[in-house]
Parts: sequence; structure tokens; C-alpha cells
Amino acid sequence: MGFLNMKKKWIFPIIMTSAFCILFLATSLYIGLVSSIHSINSLFFFLPSHSQPNQTSLPFVERKISPALAPSKPAIPRFAYLIAGSKGDLDKLWRTLLALYHPLNHYVVHLDLKSPLEERSELASRVEKQPVFSEVGNVFVITKANMVTYRGPTMVANTLHACAILLKRSKDWDWFINLSASDYPLVTQDDLLYTFSNLDRGLNFIEHTSRLGWKRDKRAMPLIIDPGLYMSTKSDVFWVNPKRTLPTAFKLFTGSAWMVLSREFVEYVVWGWDNLPRTLLMYYSNFISSPEGYFQTVACNVPELAKTVVNSDMHYISWDNPPRQHPHVLNINYTEKMIASGAAFARKFKQDDPALDLIDKKFLHRRNGLFTLGGWCSGKPKCTEVGNIYKLKPGPGSQRLQRLVAELTLKAQSGRDQCK
Repeated sequence: MGFLNMKKKWIFPIIMTSAFCILFLATSLYIGLVSSIHSINSLFFFLPSHSQPNQTSLPFVERKISPALAPSKPAIPRFAYLIAGSKGDLDKLWRTLLALYHPLNHYVVHLDLKSPLEERSELASRVEKQPVFSEVGNVFVITKANMVTYRGPTMVANTLHACAILLKRSKDWDWFINLSASDYPLVTQDDLLYTFSNLDRGLNFIEHTSRLGWKRDKRAMPLIIDPGLYMSTKSDVFWVNPKRTLPTAFKLFTGSAWMVLSREFVEYVVWGWDNLPRTLLMYYSNFISSPEGYFQTVACNVPELAKTVVNSDMHYISWDNPPRQHPHVLNINYTEKMIASGAAFARKFKQDDPALDLIDKKFLHRRNGLFTLGGWCSGKPKCTEVGNIYKLKPGPGSQRLQRLVAELTLKAQSGRDQCK
């Protein structure tokens, strides 16, 4: 009887222990099964998976312009310049380069194939022997010169060539600016860097319009051939028949040949992961004055880029009304209008015009043969040595430029003056 009572005493604990063991075993088996299924699925990662209905983005879908998460940018931007010239432009180009120089920026300089070999060699020699250029290493001379025909597509090809060089040489610039030896700055690089520090790095300053006017019949419809594409000597473009109709696959835009382009836009046209830049490049190879239409038409036919366009070339240029083929040549009488415009650059100037001396003295604080004064300047005389390259000393030029940029970007944000 005592044995039976003791046996009944242990029945309940045994039942509870068994139930707990069964539960633990079942849980372990379930976790193991889930883990096994996950492992098996990982072995078959190449099989298509069934996405949820609300999933719209796929990891392998290429974005047209930029990745979703952009790397953080430094506070001070950097510019990448092309300064281009032709026969007889060596000293003009050199003066413009010295006036534009800042150690943070990058520079490509080019004298075209029409320039005598002696001029091109002299340019390369000057860059090599300039102590600051040698120390910083941010000035590159295109020694294998390109044939560039005014009004022809070879000018676009030369600009794209410089863009490709700058993309290859450095990853740390934010905007590309193309200038000629006949251009000159109206503000210091400290003014320009300071003003652009607070801007969206994706903005593109491209003067543009879709209202072709007289250009419809004189430029869009005629077909031209640029001998610079296949000849080793320079000659003007020539016209061929028949004319062509206006395109229907894209909308034509026209504007200025001078631009400030974001790195993102430059990558888009140079790398060409979308076919539009290549298609338009071929179309514009038979277009008169293609530098005044190619980049505008690319930007305004890509919705992601169209939203970034600011309708300005950041230049002061004086034209006849209606405009002729060439703008006025600027002189000292235009100085007041140039400065009042708030523009960063002006064109075009003759070599060593007194207006340039006035701009150097009054607005750039630049002495003959030296760089424009900036916060980076050190040594005696000033700017003969590189000091703190991140130190900016903006002056009155930055205030003028900031007012202009604020007005332009406000218009762009409202969409009133953007790819219309």
C-alpha cells in the first residue's frame, strides 16, 4: 500500500517533465526546419523571387542619373575648368588661367591644332615650370591637340574630351566650366567657391530656350559638314543638300555655348549609359553651331536633368539686337555694365585690353604675371607659395554673385524659366 502511494506521488512530476521535453523538442525541430529552408533558399538565389505587390524598386534596375544615396560633399566645392584657344591665343589663355587659378580646382588647357607647334610647346613648358602648378599638380595640358572648327561639332567633341580627362584625373570636383582664351573672370575664385558652397551640387547653369526663331530655318534644318572631323588642316564648315525636317523623337533647345555643368550631368553625357547623349551627338554632327544646342537639348529632354537646369551661362556678353553671329568685343567702356550684371565671367576681350587691367586692379586684386589674390595665397610676393587651400576670403564680388544666383535659382525652382 505504501509503495502504491509513493508511485502516485511521482506521477504528476513525471507527466509535467515529459510534456516540457516534448514541447522543447518540437520547438527545436521547427527552428531547425526554418533554418534549413533559409539555407536551401540561399543555394537557389538565382531563382526569381515573388515580390510583394507594393514593391516597386528592383535592385538591378539602373537609375538613369544617380544612385539613391549620394556620398556627403565637402563644404567647399571644386570646379573643373576647360580653357581653350587657337592660333595666337597663347598669352591670352595664360593670363586667363592665372586669373582663374585656385589650388582646390582642376584645369585642362588646350590650344587647337591650328596653333603652331611652338605655341603649344610653350604652353606645356610654362605649365611645367610654374612652381605652384608643379607643387599642386592640378593643371593639365592637352598636348595631342584637337582640330576645332568654329560653329562645328568638333568644338563639342573637344569639350567632351576635356570632360573625360577631368573625370579620369579626379573624383573630387563638383562643376565643370568651359571657357575660351577670350573670357575673363569678374570675381575671384574665393568669391565663386564661397557662393557655390551653399548650392545644390546637382544644378546646371545652361542658358536655353526652345523658341528657335530664325534658328529654325538657318540652323536646325540645314545640313553641314565639319572638315575638322576628317582633315588635318583647318577649314570652315560647308553646307550640303537636301535640308532635313525638325526632329520628332526629341525637342530642340538652343542657347549659349558657355556653361557650368554638374559632375552628375558630365558623367551622364560622357559615360552614356543612356543612349540619348550618343543619339544627339550624332544628330548634332551635321548641325550648324552645335555647341549652342547639344548640351541644352540633352538636359531638357531628360526629366531628371530638366529639373536641375538654371537658365543662365553666368556670363556678361553684349549682343546686337537681334543678335548677330558674334557678340561685341568688350572694352573699358563696358566695365560698369559688366560689374552691375553680377556675372562671374565676361567675354569677349582682345589681348591685354585696358579693361582687363582695370578688372585685375579693382576687382581681382591681381598683379601682372601673378595669381588672383585668395585665402590660399602665401609667400612673398603673395601667391608665390601655397598656404591653407581651404581658407576663403570672399569680397564684394561674392555679394554681387550671390544676388544673381539667388534670383536665378528662385526662377528655376518655380519652373517659370526652365526648359520652356
